[in-house]
Amino acid sequence: MQGDIVSTVLLPLALAFIMFSLGLGLTPADFGRIVRQPRALLVGVACHFILLPLACFGMLQVAGIGGAFAVGFMILAACPTGTTSNLLTYIARGDVALALSFTAVASVLTIFTLPLIVSFALEFFAGSGQKVAAPVGAMMKQMVLMLGLPVAIGMTLRYWKPGLGQRIEGTCTKIASVLFILIVVAAVAKNWVLLRDNFHTLAPFALALNVTMLACGFGMAWLARLSRQQSVTLGIETAIQNGTLAMVIGSSVLKQDAFALPGALYGVLMYVSGLAFAYGMRRAVNRVHAGEPAVAPGAGSPP
Repeated sequence: MQGDIVSTVLLPLALAFIMFSLGLGLTPADFGRIVRQPRALLVGVACHFILLPLACFGMLQVAGIGGAFAVGFMILAACPTGTTSNLLTYIARGDVALALSFTAVASVLTIFTLPLIVSFALEFFAGSGQKVAAPVGAMMKQMVLMLGLPVAIGMTLRYWKPGLGQRIEGTCTKIASVLFILIVVAAVAKNWVLLRDNFHTLAPFALALNVTMLACGFGMAWLARLSRQQSVTLGIETAIQNGTLAMVIGSSVLKQDAFALPGALYGVLMYVSGLAFAYGMRRAVNRVHAGEPAVAPGAGSPP
């Protein structure tokens, strides 16, 4: 998007509002839970901030995807977990408290990790040996303004005016959901020809990446002997990404249409496998409650 008002003003403002709505649902106690369950959080951080970018990079190499689309997928892999991961965790009967804590921590850590990963991706996938100087300082400033500050404002409002914060949280969440849909639709519409010509390559890769990370997040948590609830949660938190942020970074910060397309596509397709996973885990819990053996392994008891 060529520096127009949509990419330079509307997209960042929409993302800031989405993060503000997330902040309304967070309290200092959500960060306090980290102290009580550090192992689950550390496994989640390892899966999301180390395993996900490495897996994405390896899959790009195997699939032979390079250039701008590869940069776009790496931007996506560097983003924090999507805000809807908390809803999917609830549907799956996972550990919602852990999901909230991880979402809060991921939003903060991303301010520092995303510029580094994107810098690497730009240099590695620029093509023809071209070296691209990533605006690390500018990206870090953008992360603070679009992620850290809105979340902090939302949390502050929830803390000082709990009644008001709780009253508007539901409405803000609905508005944020609509904004997310509009952002995806706008990105797809503006770049329809580019997306149509590459859909057969990008869509299968996006789905494969999502399914792989659902399995990796769940599997790593299970190997760490976390509970079934925590394993389900970390599977979702590892795979559900903030596609809106990926589009903003690609179109508003780096100012290239193609960088934003993987985020737009993944932001839609991740719900196909994400919802299937969530309802599959929910069904397994219902079977346990009905006295039938659970399908999914895990070390903990169902919610």
